[in-house]
Amino acid sequence: MVIPLGVTNENTLSLYFHVPFCTKKCQYCHFYVLPDQKRFKQKYLEALKIEWEWRLPLIKGKKLVSIYFGGGTPSLLGPSHIAEILDWIQIPNETEVTLEANPENMTYELAKQFFEGGINRLSIGVQSFNDDELKLLGRTHTSAQAITAIENVYRAGFGNISIDLIYDLPDQTLPLWKNTLKQGLDLPISHLSLYNLTLEPHTGFFKQRKQLFPRMASPELSLAFLETAISDATIKGLKRYEISAFAKPDFFSRHNLGYWIGRPFLGFGPSAYSYWEGKRFSNLAHFNRWAKKILSNENPVNFEEELTVENQRKELLSIGLRVLNGISLKAFEQRFGKLDEITHQKLRLFKSEGYLENLGDQIKLTHRGTMVYDTLAIELI
Repeated sequence: MVIPLGVTNENTLSLYFHVPFCTKKCQYCHFYVLPDQKRFKQKYLEALKIEWEWRLPLIKGKKLVSIYFGGGTPSLLGPSHIAEILDWIQIPNETEVTLEANPENMTYELAKQFFEGGINRLSIGVQSFNDDELKLLGRTHTSAQAITAIENVYRAGFGNISIDLIYDLPDQTLPLWKNTLKQGLDLPISHLSLYNLTLEPHTGFFKQRKQLFPRMASPELSLAFLETAISDATIKGLKRYEISAFAKPDFFSRHNLGYWIGRPFLGFGPSAYSYWEGKRFSNLAHFNRWAKKILSNENPVNFEEELTVENQRKELLSIGLRVLNGISLKAFEQRFGKLDEITHQKLRLFKSEGYLENLGDQIKLTHRGTMVYDTLAIELI
């Protein structure tokens, strides 16, 4: 299937709810989070509902493709509050509704309540099946707890289960990575997201970067980690459909695909981003300031960027190539106009070097191209 970029998604949208609560902040995490305290939750829901009502007129007449609760640890909000938020929204049966969760508290009973409350996809932050690596990352669960959580979720009725795994960890070896992959792929999952560790500013790992850099994977080992994941996931029936994501047939992440194909989305909650009518904007990344603005009938947006057609064209061409089925150039140019000659020259160069191929009006990365995607994307932008 070719993703028809820009043709069908003008009348579709996705919703993102940022739930910032966490029991602790992991060493690698650069997202906005705050301690999980009961006193914050009612204020969060009160402000969130007002923000929802403000933006409701924008949504009318649009087809809702996906809803995503990210964080933080959204499952800490609890099934009743998640169900309350979903009750605000008229959700078509086919809408994908994802909740991020951590393994340490995902019991069968809790999973069942989320399932019955309207969540139809769970994304579980496993990160590793090696206890030493989990401690290094600052995670509070063990490998055994992760396995039990996934089994609980499956027994509770979830057929759409995704897990996150991280590679390029300090001191990580190929045998350790293979073992993590094996344990994850032997479980009843339908989707796998991979992340290579990056030391982001304002994280615990960034503060330790001088000590950690010498212990991290070489480019050759990093490539071997990815090649191994591609091979092992494919054997288990999970197809690589995006640069860092694998899924069984019909279980690709509709929400994440929306980011790569330029589907409009609205974000709610502190620090949440939106992409709407050619603008990118985000809320204040501070819970009390975000809530105070809304409860005072003021706009909580603190960043806004209007993207020119040229900027959108370059950005969506580069990120659209993350989708391994490729981009329809005809559909792309219907939305943004003809590509300029410089871009065509770059695409021809990528093709001559074996990174890109044409199938009719479709362009897609070759396997070789997927392994150096970041470099190619920078060139296009």
